[in-house]
Amino acid sequence: MPFEIPESWEWCKVEDFSYVASGSTPDKSAFVDNGIPYLKMYNLKNQAIDFDYKPQYIKEEVHNGKLQRSRTEVGDLIMNIVGPPLGKLAIIPPSLPQSNFNQAAVLIRPILQKDTLVRYLFYYLSQMSEINSIQTRGNAGQKNISLTQCQNIRVPMPPLSEQKRIVAEIERWFTLIDDIESNKQDLLDFIKAAKSKILSLAFSGKLVPQDPNDQPAIDLLHGINPNFKSSDNSHYGNLPLSWCVCLLGDIVKVINGRNQSKVVNPNGQYPIYGSGGIMGYADDYLCPENCTIIGRKGTINNPILVETKFWNVDTAFGICPSECIDYLYLYYFCKSFNFNKLDKSTTLPSLTKTNIEQIHIPLPPLAEQKRIVAKVTKLLNLLDKITAEL
Repeated sequence: MPFEIPESWEWCKVEDFSYVASGSTPDKSAFVDNGIPYLKMYNLKNQAIDFDYKPQYIKEEVHNGKLQRSRTEVGDLIMNIVGPPLGKLAIIPPSLPQSNFNQAAVLIRPILQKDTLVRYLFYYLSQMSEINSIQTRGNAGQKNISLTQCQNIRVPMPPLSEQKRIVAEIERWFTLIDDIESNKQDLLDFIKAAKSKILSLAFSGKLVPQDPNDQPAIDLLHGINPNFKSSDNSHYGNLPLSWCVCLLGDIVKVINGRNQSKVVNPNGQYPIYGSGGIMGYADDYLCPENCTIIGRKGTINNPILVETKFWNVDTAFGICPSECIDYLYLYYFCKSFNFNKLDKSTTLPSLTKTNIEQIHIPLPPLAEQKRIVAKVTKLLNLLDKITAEL
């Protein structure tokens, strides 16, 4: 036997305590638009019956005639015997007082104490060890279990009172796990919203306190271009007085990507980046350290920070910051910006160099940029740590 059981338990075969029957496939003439529900294996989802998905029906006279042996009752256990995958199980719910099923499954109907025993059997078979021990390989690599093998499935049978306690304890833990999973998703949604809020506060001048000793951003920009004029502040509301709004093209260099075929080398020193990440290595580079990658085609809303020299392929832009913008401030801004709204294509998402250069960006003094970066990094790292521990 697979394992030892308590003295009050007994090893049984499924046929010792259940009616077991295989399904059948009727003639095409048996199918109707409205009749007896006919279950196929795609109706077994997540260990339950989903008859809303591609429902089929057969004539009542076929259900009570040729397919009489595979008529189901509420509380019957259905198990698929042709795979992969094997081990899909479902208990017939009250919403299907009558139904039938195809040849890829068996029906198991405990003769006594049906409600408790069928749930005990459902949980026992769900852990798959017995099913895996008896499966055979059919045509074209298909795995299957015969009706006889199903009848001979070994079940460790406890006394009825213990069956009830086991089922109750399993269901108590499953309910607790479902609650945890539900709360986990709520927490993940909250973390996602919190990250968005942190970035929103960062680029509106509300995340860190202002320092009156900071050199205004406009002075920094005038040092690059004496004729610089700030853009309309209405894009970002009421910003601190030391901030200004400029076009991204005023403070970054957008570097076009190029085909990598002439520089590619598996042992190359420099990574080759596309909009989805590293694609290989090269002997040369196009972008210096501390640039942000923005997709030109395909994935356009997934900024990637690269802190080493790299080659960008022709479907990705390298955004190189000037001395008036901290490279991490630039990266976090790109993370907060929705590049999808700039996409005018009708097929594959795409951006142009002009699209990127015309983006308005709120620019604080350089010292404040560094304070913002430190605060954002700390908060995002904390949220990432919480996410990893969920």
